[in-house]
Amino acid sequence: MTTLHNRQNFAFASDNYSGIHPIIMEAIINANGGHETAYGDDVYSHRLNALIKTNFGNTATAYPVFNGTGANIIALSALTPRHGAVICTTNAHIHNDESNAPAYVAGLRLLTVKTPDGKLSPSDIANICHRIGDPHAPQPTTVYISQATELGTCYTLQEIDDIVKTAKSFGLSVYVDGARLANACAYLGCTFADIAKTGVDILSLGGTKNGMMMGECLVVLNPAFDNIMPFLRKNHLQLSSKHRFISAQFVAWLNDELWQKLATHANDMAQYLYNQIKDLPNIIITQKVQSNAVFAILPPHVVARLHEDFHFYDWNGETGEVRLMMSFDTTKEQVNALIDKIKLYLTQS
Repeated sequence: MTTLHNRQNFAFASDNYSGIHPIIMEAIINANGGHETAYGDDVYSHRLNALIKTNFGNTATAYPVFNGTGANIIALSALTPRHGAVICTTNAHIHNDESNAPAYVAGLRLLTVKTPDGKLSPSDIANICHRIGDPHAPQPTTVYISQATELGTCYTLQEIDDIVKTAKSFGLSVYVDGARLANACAYLGCTFADIAKTGVDILSLGGTKNGMMMGECLVVLNPAFDNIMPFLRKNHLQLSSKHRFISAQFVAWLNDELWQKLATHANDMAQYLYNQIKDLPNIIITQKVQSNAVFAILPPHVVARLHEDFHFYDWNGETGEVRLMMSFDTTKEQVNALIDKIKLYLTQS
């Protein structure tokens, strides 16, 4: 079969650009052949549910889905009643990168807070909750946070714990968008169970950005929301008939902590890039490098030239801020190629 792309090509635009880790590909192949029960009642999905309990706690239940948008909308639909609203930052993925899906599919009202680092604080939540009980105002009922955030920063376990305590004091539920939860845990040196112990109600476990072909896994930690998840997953078009191929990937990803090895490597590549460019002239690192992304302001002519060589995202066109994203398969040689070009273009006008 003809390969339509250059297999030597690499990018710093998104960890979604990367391919599939060989162990994950092997898991898909091993799950193939013969017939197996459909719609999540297969042996791989049952095995995944057992692994989720091992990693997150005995009350945790796994609901694999196709993608992150589906995971977010299902979880928020479960946690947010019709009169409710979701507190999130202005950088939140559900606010900026999921089109009208939260409103169109789930009827969600978002109450956004502008923060410098993409992280909510307990005071942000408390400030929005002052109109609870006012029938003329949308009622905050759910807190949405990303771990890691859209700006590559990570909540500490204490920060999540404080957010959960504040949310619960107002009667709110908490959802964690964990599209890059593996990267956050690798940075923090914590386990998935440590995240679960903070008391969040539901979280998503992202695999697509960390070596998998496709798939996210909703992890319900609060059993009060467990009974409605099978129906919401079906209603939101996220129940795969051949679910075994999503679940088999997660089984391999969780075995031997493959997730941690892949996330740690991506994080290390971001740290390496940061260390090599942070002291260069006319470069400003705009966010703490805590996961697999480097946010930096570079001179406009440097950005323009770099776009001729690499794929990456302009984050803020007014300031010249860009996002440089590392993946599980990013090599030091590839990062060095980027560094060399940055250094070269800085010397040119």
